[in-house]
Amino acid sequence: MKKVIVALLKVAISAGIMGYLIYDATTATSADGENIFQKLLHQQKNWGVLAAAWVCCATAVMLTVVRWWYLVRALELPFRFKDAMRIGYLGYMFNLAPLGIVGGDLLKAVMLAHEYKKSRATAIASVIVDRLIGLYMLFVVASVAILLTGFWRMDNEDIRLICYLTFALTAVGFVGICVLLTPGVTDGRGTKAMEDVPKVGHILNNLIEAVRMYRQKLHVLGFASLMTVGVHCSFATGIYLLARGLYTDIPSLTQHMVISPLSASTGVIPLPMGPFEAVLDFLYVQVGQPEYRGLIVALGYRLCCVLIALIGVCYYLSARREVAEVMHEVEQEE
Repeated sequence: MKKVIVALLKVAISAGIMGYLIYDATTATSADGENIFQKLLHQQKNWGVLAAAWVCCATAVMLTVVRWWYLVRALELPFRFKDAMRIGYLGYMFNLAPLGIVGGDLLKAVMLAHEYKKSRATAIASVIVDRLIGLYMLFVVASVAILLTGFWRMDNEDIRLICYLTFALTAVGFVGICVLLTPGVTDGRGTKAMEDVPKVGHILNNLIEAVRMYRQKLHVLGFASLMTVGVHCSFATGIYLLARGLYTDIPSLTQHMVISPLSASTGVIPLPMGPFEAVLDFLYVQVGQPEYRGLIVALGYRLCCVLIALIGVCYYLSARREVAEVMHEVEQEE
């Protein structure tokens, strides 16, 4: 019952954020007095560019599945690529589902452990490391793009503050990773004490176990990080092409290499929708775009995500019994 209440609360907060953004946009009018959504409906669109945007986003999702498969295989588990596709896209679908009680990452870990009974720790470790690499490389890509584009030298004080904060988070993340990869840190007495911390002890325990598994495979982490650069660049290109397919005057591709990762970093907030759209719209305005244009592009991106998630729906329809068993197993364990 508690999980249902939490899930409904997340949906309510997301709906509130999105409702406010969309209502605010619908009450705004363009210079010719036309509603912003009506104008979008009637204006000419480049469907070829929009299709290319979907391809870029779909490529990025595929790369995330390949990255996870690679991380699992690196731990010497005979994980087949077709199974990685099935579980990976099911996880992607569950991450998008606003009413999903079981998160996509948890589903992936349990489904992998369900198939390899004696490899539960490996399954959890692969998912944790996969998510951490994806999150940290968001800030790395954004930091590099900020330096290349000169974002941090803009006159806008909000943009400069965001840039400095991005640099700081990148540096702190790098130091944190170096500390975690130090053998004495994850094997000391303090680490064992952290496992007994109420509420989050089991999470810390899983994280520490994941670090232990991959500490001797730094080349694996390096290659997975390179793949992640491709993931974030593909997503940024997809969002850029979405904007290009809808409008003529938009931020440059290099600017999207900053805007897209920073917007995507809101994924750490456990809400299905809202923060990403708000941040993307905010950053669009900061670089001189008309208000609500970023919101329109963000909604287009969400539509792309839904279309990609249809692949997961196909897998779900063919494996409903297995997914139901896994969800029941998760609920029993919790």
